[in-house]
Amino acid sequence: MPFVGAEIKAIFEKELKQIAPDLIFTHNRKDAHQDHRLLSELTWNTFRDHLIMEYEIPKYDGDLGQPSVFVPLSTEVCEKKIRYLMDAFHSQQGKRWFQPETFRSLMRLRGMECNSESGYAEAFYSRKVVL
Repeated sequence: MPFVGAEIKAIFEKELKQIAPDLIFTHNRKDAHQDHRLLSELTWNTFRDHLIMEYEIPKYDGDLGQPSVFVPLSTEVCEKKIRYLMDAFHSQQGKRWFQPETFRSLMRLRGMECNSESGYAEAFYSRKVVL
């Protein structure tokens, strides 16, 4: 596929620089998928003074790392997130890895790492946090 980074950057500049969100979620900058990395780079380029949390996506590339920000989740929220993922990403439905157990397992591992009371958590990477 041809690289269209300049075109995407122009959209970011025109459409997104006008807004000032309190919190921004984007892909992890070390994501092995080239499109995900590009979006992360453009997010940081566009929103330089904002709180940005980079999320992780389990996939074949095996690019999960060591996140630094953890958000404990209740079991109910964990299950709701899984339902939303399964409902929202129709293009991934045919992939063997795209199963509720994949996402539940990742949230369980992150819950263990942060000693979450429910056993579940979400984790993020953050390059810069200003308190």
